[in-house]
Amino acid sequence: MSARLRVACVGALGRMGERVRAAVAEAAGVELVGALESAGHAGLGTEVAPNVRVVDDARVAFANAEVAIDFSIPRATCATLRIAADCGVAYVCGTTGFAASERAEVDVAARRIPIVWAPSFSVAVNVLTHLVESAARLLGPEFDAEIVELHHAAKRDAPSGTALRLAEAIAHVRGQDLAKVMVATREGEVGARPAGAIGVQALRGGDNPGEHSVFFLGRGERLELIHRTATRDHFAAGALRAARWLRGRAPGLYTMDEVLGLESGARRAQ
Repeated sequence: MSARLRVACVGALGRMGERVRAAVAEAAGVELVGALESAGHAGLGTEVAPNVRVVDDARVAFANAEVAIDFSIPRATCATLRIAADCGVAYVCGTTGFAASERAEVDVAARRIPIVWAPSFSVAVNVLTHLVESAARLLGPEFDAEIVELHHAAKRDAPSGTALRLAEAIAHVRGQDLAKVMVATREGEVGARPAGAIGVQALRGGDNPGEHSVFFLGRGERLELIHRTATRDHFAAGALRAARWLRGRAPGLYTMDEVLGLESGARRAQ
């Protein structure tokens, strides 16, 4: 095993790809060995690190890599993940918005390679999830739960993967099926709030990298747990932390709970 962790960046010229490349460049013991972009991208051929040019062939990008880091879109991730499995390259996946069939492809690939998939690689967001679980448990169902998330105008999926993960944490503690109790839209004469509902509202605009607010609303009081993002750098740092952790792992689907040692939620994503 090489002393330096060899990383390939998927979506290398995108918003998150740029931050991942910057994190790799600044980190000790890590080397960028591959950079992948979509066919026809204007930046193909750009040199993004010594002897590393952006290509549109995943097999070329993964040729010398131990792990790939991917923040892209579901369709592209599924195609790239299949090639990573063929090449024996571990995978850190920050893509959200998977359809059920696409999500199943992640499970299939995890039988062949180790994968960390997470809706957010921010350490603070993952700690927030545990705080939300604790609050839901301690406050009980007498407190109504509402989640509001805000992201940049270009974000494609709604609600965000992180908002859904937070809602899932509340539903898990309460013994609920999230699909049956989540309320994502309210319009017109909707009537009184259903008992046990978990509201999840999505706002879009500007260039906000991400903001999540969880409200526990009781009679005469409320508790708010909030995470605000100013840059994308901590997502890249968390992904690189996951990449280091994956080295030498057996095939399987792992979570950021396991990467961070937050065992109470470990493997729930499976």
